[in-house]
Amino acid sequence: MNLSTILAFPIMGEVLRPENTLPLDFTEANQALAEVNLSDTAEFNAFVFGQMQTAEKKYGVGGYLEKRAIYRRSEVFATESSNFRNIHLGVDIWAAGGSPVYAPLAGKIHSFQDNVGFGNYGPTLILSHQLGEKTLYSLYGHLSSASLSLFEVGREVSAGERICEIGPFPENGDWPPHLHFQLIWDMGDFWGDYPGVAAEKDLAYYRENCPDPAPLIGIL
Repeated sequence: MNLSTILAFPIMGEVLRPENTLPLDFTEANQALAEVNLSDTAEFNAFVFGQMQTAEKKYGVGGYLEKRAIYRRSEVFATESSNFRNIHLGVDIWAAGGSPVYAPLAGKIHSFQDNVGFGNYGPTLILSHQLGEKTLYSLYGHLSSASLSLFEVGREVSAGERICEIGPFPENGDWPPHLHFQLIWDMGDFWGDYPGVAAEKDLAYYRENCPDPAPLIGIL
């Protein structure tokens, strides 16, 4: 299914264009990362938002299938080397804590929970969307704790409805404020959670099950 042909509401309430976004690189190629203590969220936050402020951009964006260096900050990803998860399966939109997030498509609340732990999702929402005979799921991670009170499993949401907000650290999984947005075809048995980062050995499966969100949300 060609997601770029689906009319979707801008997830941040406005179209993400070069005029308001800055692509952010979290790979080993970005040598500036080596100078940042990624385990210190305040320092990591200053690094991310310092770049955006210098560029005079409201949002930082990017990350789909990016092989990232930043996951060494948390044991959530750092298991044995053969299973180390470092390939990002969604798109990140870095923005101020409290920034509203809108449903790109009509759907229902599938599940939600607070995925606690340093480096985890924190408060997380998953919606289901019916696209003809197929169901597409959308995941919103690193939300505010207050967002959880807005959710009820099975509740219908409209395209363009304000559904949640980006959370501040540490309640958002202890990350610089951003939205992790991910699309999923098959949720399996997951509830309120789904892997947002994959090991390289599992990438073939996840690339098919988690399509690039950018065409849907219109990052230009």
